[in-house]
Amino acid sequence: MSTLVIVTHPNLAESRVNKRWVQELKKQSGITVHNLYEVYPDEKINVAQEQELVEQHDRIVLQFPFYWYSTPSLLKKWQDVVLTYGWAYGSEGGKLEGKELLIALSAASVEENYQHDGRNRYTIEELLRPLEATSHLLGAKLLPYFVQYGAGVLTDEELEQSAQRYVQTVTS
Repeated sequence: MSTLVIVTHPNLAESRVNKRWVQELKKQSGITVHNLYEVYPDEKINVAQEQELVEQHDRIVLQFPFYWYSTPSLLKKWQDVVLTYGWAYGSEGGKLEGKELLIALSAASVEENYQHDGRNRYTIEELLRPLEATSHLLGAKLLPYFVQYGAGVLTDEELEQSAQRYVQTVTS
């Protein structure tokens, strides 16, 4: 199975979690790591190139830090311009139909905050409904989310465990 990991972190060099995940992913075979902010620093996305890249892979992973209960802006823009009618969905579309989609995110808050009685008042699953709906529209198979809570307070040991679990999830 070929896997495309679309990494969307506006400052990956300063990230602890996402940077560590990428380091570990790059050691694996069969995985293409595609850093959107590195490829498109001007945010001018080459749609044809992105669509071709997606078509070449069986599993698509969207990896990002959870910002304001959503994805970073470049990932949203990528969705808007790449996942077009007639290519990704619609009577002439369906290019992602049957592909696996994995959402992998780091959240600064601890898991307890993502509960109905927690600070954020909603679960991660509820907050990710737009991505779930997108997956359904595309005909992709949505895999269980990979979430690393408490990204800002992880010990070095917990970070290493997270990186190992993440690679295992992406490659299984």
